[in-house]
This record gives sequence, C-alpha cells and structure tokens, in this order.
Amino acid sequence: MIPVRRLNHAVLYVRDAATSARWYADVFGFEIVTEVPGTAAFLRARATDNHHDLGLFTVGGHAPGPEQGRVGLSHLALQVDTVDDLVAAKAELVARGAYTGESDHGASKSLDGLDPDGNEFEIMWAVPPEAWGDAARAAVVRRLDLDAEMARFGGTPGRPDADPTP
Repeated sequence: MIPVRRLNHAVLYVRDAATSARWYADVFGFEIVTEVPGTAAFLRARATDNHHDLGLFTVGGHAPGPEQGRVGLSHLALQVDTVDDLVAAKAELVARGAYTGESDHGASKSLDGLDPDGNEFEIMWAVPPEAWGDAARAAVVRRLDLDAEMARFGGTPGRPDADPTP
C-alpha cells in the first residue's frame, strides 16, 4: 500500500493554457505561479501551501472537448470554507455562464460548472460530520436548497481537510 496523504494537484489539457489560466485566476482567484508561453501554466489556490494546485497544458484550438461517458476525468472538486461562499460562487458562475447545476450530497453541498474548454468542476462546501445524517454511510444526491442551507449553516465553517465522500 502506498500511504497517500491527499491529492496534491490536477493537470488538465486545454485548448490554450494562457487563456484558461486567466479564466481560473479570474473566476477562482488562483495565482498564476508560472507560464511557459504557448505550452503550459501552473496555478495555486489562495489558501494552499502547494507549489501549484492546477497545471494546464495547451493542446491546440481545434482539439475536441471532453466527451460524456468517455473514460477519463469526470470533474475537479474545489472546496470553499462556508455556505455563504457557495452562494456567492453561484452568482459568479451564473454571471459568467459557467453554472450547470447544483446538488446536496448530505456530506457536502455542491455547485457544478464548466470551464471554457468544457472541463467539469464542482464547487463544494464540506458539511461538519455531526450533520451528515443519512449521508454518513450512503451516496446521497438530493436537490440543493441554498436558502435552507444558509438558514441552517450560514457562516459555519466546513471541515478544511474534509473528504466529502461518505
């Protein structure tokens, strides 16, 4: 067994690394650590101590986007600290035309979206374990009611090191 501590970073193939890097910086506040012109970009999330959390590699403007049902990456999950952050994220994604849906997984509350290349991402808030309920041992997917979650958890920090998979 290899004792993995956590996933350190993800790397995506994109049509243009520089364009995608700016999009991830604008939408998620990632810092662009370094760019290799025409080839790659490496970005770091604000609250991390990683050298980079996301790598982007250029494959060209005519490359097809991700295909549904194809073997490969499903999505990236990006965690926020509070339900309040999730509400603000929804407004940002809607304004940018990147919002595709939302769900309540019991152990996490999630928004879904697409980057400009069609890569899926999830913005999630990790519910404190004492509030998991039936999600503690089940794969729960329900309709998300952000107003109800704000009333219940507004301002409550989630688990910073959470694994939202029950």
